Amino acid sequence: MHRRPLLLKTQLQHAVTETEIEHRRPNRSFVIREGRFTPAQRKAFDQYWPDYGIATDKLPALNLQQYFAVEQPLVLDIGFGAGDSLLSLAKQRPDLNFVGVEVYRPGIGAVMQRLHQQEIKNVRLINEDVVPLLEDCIASASITGLLVWFPDPWPKKRHHKRRLIRPNFLDQVQRVLGPQGVLHLASDWQPYVVDMQEQVAAYPELKPQTSASHPLAISRPDTRFQQRGLRLGHTLSDLIYRR
Repeated sequence: MHRRPLLLKTQLQHAVTETEIEHRRPNRSFVIREGRFTPAQRKAFDQYWPDYGIATDKLPALNLQQYFAVEQPLVLDIGFGAGDSLLSLAKQRPDLNFVGVEVYRPGIGAVMQRLHQQEIKNVRLINEDVVPLLEDCIASASITGLLVWFPDPWPKKRHHKRRLIRPNFLDQVQRVLGPQGVLHLASDWQPYVVDMQEQVAAYPELKPQTSASHPLAISRPDTRFQQRGLRLGHTLSDLIYRR
């Protein structure tokens, strides 16, 4: 007679616990689909990480400049993927230091191999989710530019919460950008473009700029993501803001 109420209470406690866990779980803009980590990628990752990698270890106010031979303005490239844009930018602007942030290790290994082969000195890489990285490790007003090109648009409505350009991200962007710092977003998914514009509009310190003359004097390289968008008939949009 007394077991049934006890069972229901236990079930209720379990359900509450699961709900609490769901609310506490960090909202990620990616799903881990690392794919095959080839022996060559793994070897490159292990071999070149000491030269090009930055281990955050959740250190507060991480001094990114210490990883470069020359102290120069810092630009974060978020989600660099195959690294074509990142390497192109590093060659285009040797007077800037670039920090690429990516969660997928196979891509990082491949990019480090290319950095070594091409003897590129002004790039370092971080294997980390960008939101906790910004929250825990990057000092205020320490970044000159922040690039987010072709982030996952998560087109289904139920997945919109996974989009990167959200208040938790933009709060940190506004904090880490120095005076005249630049945020450059790019996408070929127009509903996401509109959404990004609406999200950033809530931050009046981030003022829209014309893309005709980039504040960082860089040009966005032509990448496979861009070409894919064009093949699908999508319109490419660049949203540039200056703090």
